[in-house]
Amino acid sequence: MKTGLYGDLSGTLERAGSDAVAVIIEWPDLDARLGYRSLGKWGPDIVPQAQASLDRIRAAIENEKLNGIPVAILTPTLPLRPAFHTAGWQAGSAELALELAIAGFAASVVKRPLTFVVNARRLLEDSPVDRRLDLKSELSTGLPYTAAHCDVVGRALARLLQPPAPKKGLITDLDDTLWKGLVGEVDGEGVSWDLAGHSQAHGLYQQMLQSLAASGVLIAVASKNDPAVVERALSRPDLLLSKENIFPIEVHWEAKSKSAGRILNAWNIAADSVVFIDDSPMELAEVKSAWPDMECLQFPKDLAELDKLLSTLRDLFGKSRLGVEDTLRLESLKRAAEFHSEANPEQFLAGAEATMIVELNPPASDTRVLELVNKTNQFNLNGHRYTEADWRKQQDQPGAFCIAVSYQDKFGPLGKIAVLSGRHQDGVVYITAWVMSCRAFSRRIEDRCLELLFDKFSARELSFQYEPTAKNGPTSEAFERYLDSKPAADFTLSEAQFRARAPTLYQQVQWRL
Repeated sequence: MKTGLYGDLSGTLERAGSDAVAVIIEWPDLDARLGYRSLGKWGPDIVPQAQASLDRIRAAIENEKLNGIPVAILTPTLPLRPAFHTAGWQAGSAELALELAIAGFAASVVKRPLTFVVNARRLLEDSPVDRRLDLKSELSTGLPYTAAHCDVVGRALARLLQPPAPKKGLITDLDDTLWKGLVGEVDGEGVSWDLAGHSQAHGLYQQMLQSLAASGVLIAVASKNDPAVVERALSRPDLLLSKENIFPIEVHWEAKSKSAGRILNAWNIAADSVVFIDDSPMELAEVKSAWPDMECLQFPKDLAELDKLLSTLRDLFGKSRLGVEDTLRLESLKRAAEFHSEANPEQFLAGAEATMIVELNPPASDTRVLELVNKTNQFNLNGHRYTEADWRKQQDQPGAFCIAVSYQDKFGPLGKIAVLSGRHQDGVVYITAWVMSCRAFSRRIEDRCLELLFDKFSARELSFQYEPTAKNGPTSEAFERYLDSKPAADFTLSEAQFRARAPTLYQQVQWRL
C-alpha cells in the first residue's frame, strides 16, 4: 500500500497503483489559500494556479499507469471561503472562473474510459451544503467534512466504482399511466398527455420512456383493453413514445401477470431485470405476487410525486456508458421473434448470411467485454463476476486468452454478443468464463464458438468450469446435445464428441488478431 503526502493530491495520483482509485478534490487541493488552514495572501493568481493544479490532476488520471483501472472523482463540495470582494448573494468573477475550471476538468476526464464523476446535484439532495463543513475538524486534523457528509461522500464514490446492475426492461400500463383517460371509453383520440388536457404528467412519462428506449431499454405494454382501440391510440402521430420502440404489446383481458410472463419470455430476461409500472395498486400487487423479483412502481396520482418516479427510473436504468449494442437490442429481439416463428428454421439460418467477427485478446479499453461478462445471466458458464483488477490478473496468466465475438446477418448487426476466456496448455483449453447475450440464442453461435476453440488452439479437449445457477439453464441445455445429459458440475468435451454431433454451421468467420 502506498501513502501520499497531505496536500499533494496530484503527486499521490502520479504514484498511484491500485485496483480502483477514488479521488476527492477540495478547494485547497487546487490552491492552499482556498482552504482554512492556509493564511497565504490572496491575489489574482489564484484562478490560474487552480487551473494548473487541475491540469496536473487530469494528467495523472490520464497517465497510462492507470489504464484499465476505474477512477471515481468527487469535485469540490464545500462552499468557497467568503473572501471575495462581492457580497454573498452576488457571484464574483473569480468564483465563476473557478467553477468553470472545475466543470471543464470534469467534462474532460469523463471522456477517459472507466472514469466517473459524482453528480453534484444529487449530492446536494443527500447532503445539504450547510451540513458539510466541520471547521474545527479541518483546523485540528485537516479533515474538513462532518461525519454525515463523509458517509454521503463514501457511498457516492462506492456507487461509481461498484454500481448496481441496471435494469433492462420496463413494462407499462396504458390507461391513466401512459396517457390520461380510459381509451375504451373515449377512444384513441379522447386520451391525452399534454398541458391542454391537464395531463402533462403523462406526456413527461412518455418522454422519459422514449429516452430510455433510445438508450437501449426494452419497453413493453401490458393493458386490459380492446386491441383495436389501443392500436388507434398508439398510432397517433403526437405520441411521444414511438410505437416502433414498444415490443411486445400485450393488450387483452387476461391477468397482467400472464402478460408479464409472455413479455419476459419474448425478451428472454429474468424478472429481477424488469420494472412494471401501473396506476392501480391492485394490478401492481397481482403482478408482484406472480413475479416477486420484479420492481413494481405505482404511477402517481399526485403530480408532485412525478419527479420522484422519473428520478427513480433514471437510477434504475442508468448506465455509465452507452455502447453500440444498447441501440441494437430491440431490433435483434424482434428478429429473434421472427426466427422462432419461422416454419423452417434450417432454411432461415442457411439464408441469413451470418458473419461472426472474432477478436482475440481485445484491449483493456474495450469495456463492453467485462460488462457482458458481469451482466449476462442466461448463457453464463458459472455466474462468476469480476472486478476490473481480477479480470486483468486473469488475462495476465501464462497461456491466457480472451475471445470477443460480434455478429451480423442480412437483417443487421447484433454487436458484441459473446465472450470466452480461459487458458490453453498441452492441447487442452480450460474455459473459465463464457457468456452469450440472449439476443444471440438459436443461431448456433455457441456451436461455432466451440469449433473456434478447437481449431484456434489445436485442442483435443475443452475443459469447462461449470456451475449451475438459478438462471443459466440455457447453458446446460446447449451442452446436452454433446453430453447426452445436462452437466451439473465441471465437465470436458473432446474434439471427437464435438465433430460427431455438431449441427451444420452457416456463419462465416472473420478473425481480428
